[in-house]
Amino acid sequence: MRKIRRQIPSMNALFAFEAAGRLRNFSRASEELNVTPAAVSRMMQRLEENLGTALFHRAGAGVTLSESGRLLFDATSRAVTQIEAALIEIEDRSLGVDTVTISVSTAFTTHWLMPRMMKFKAAFPSVDLRFQLLMGPLSGSVDDVDFGMRFLRAREPRLRVFPIMPEVLIPICSPAYRKMRDGKVGDGETLIKLSEGEPYSPHDLVSGSDLIAANPLIFADYAIVVQAALLGQGIAWGWLSVVGHWMRHGDLVPANMRRQITPRQCCFVQTEGKPLRPVVEQVRDWIITELRSDYAEVRRMFPALEIPELGDNVL
Repeated sequence: MRKIRRQIPSMNALFAFEAAGRLRNFSRASEELNVTPAAVSRMMQRLEENLGTALFHRAGAGVTLSESGRLLFDATSRAVTQIEAALIEIEDRSLGVDTVTISVSTAFTTHWLMPRMMKFKAAFPSVDLRFQLLMGPLSGSVDDVDFGMRFLRAREPRLRVFPIMPEVLIPICSPAYRKMRDGKVGDGETLIKLSEGEPYSPHDLVSGSDLIAANPLIFADYAIVVQAALLGQGIAWGWLSVVGHWMRHGDLVPANMRRQITPRQCCFVQTEGKPLRPVVEQVRDWIITELRSDYAEVRRMFPALEIPELGDNVL
């Protein structure tokens, strides 16, 4: 008999523990589970007796997890998430639908994926692609999604890492804006800035300019930064992983050749131990192939940018 069967009084106790640990309140957990608060309290007391340790610190109406409680909660929470994912997949399969959830920026979704959506649907007609959208810097857990885009300096524990390309930033503007400036980028430029998350100063966008008097446009969402550049409103840093589609189609062009390459890699990451579904791997690999195609084409179109070959910088 496995040890868990001796120490856990019932699977209901584990579900109750996960709810109580997540909500930090027995009464709220009872409402979610549709049982009485007394039933939750009894299950937690019996679970603690079986384990021989306190899982909660009880104070007033709420509870907090003990050190042992946090250890069990982390494992239980991951297990419940995986069970929920499996149930969703089973339901979707019965309906002939494959759900894939990805964690990406609003900018990547708007400016890279949306222009390719018809192509994606042709390749994956039965896939229901869902998003965890991030407006700010790409960060946070990917436990609740199939995979996510992140920028990494090195491999991280508990993650499967799939490097895509170096993090390359290019000063971008619309062809109309560059023509208006007669190809001379300098004093008096309008700089389109991200309020946080840019690895390089806007002063690096333009060489030899007095930017103190510049009139910047500042946005919190990088999707709006790119949109402003597309509309000819100024110059912005362009992440190649986002703006590659617009560059290869001529909607955005380099304002100058002052490209920057950070020490980070653009990667897809998955939580280690998460079940690998074939459809998830296929979608992930399709996006990686398309991203690398953009990278190679922009590199070919603008040799003066000296964008490194793929494979030169991998984790």
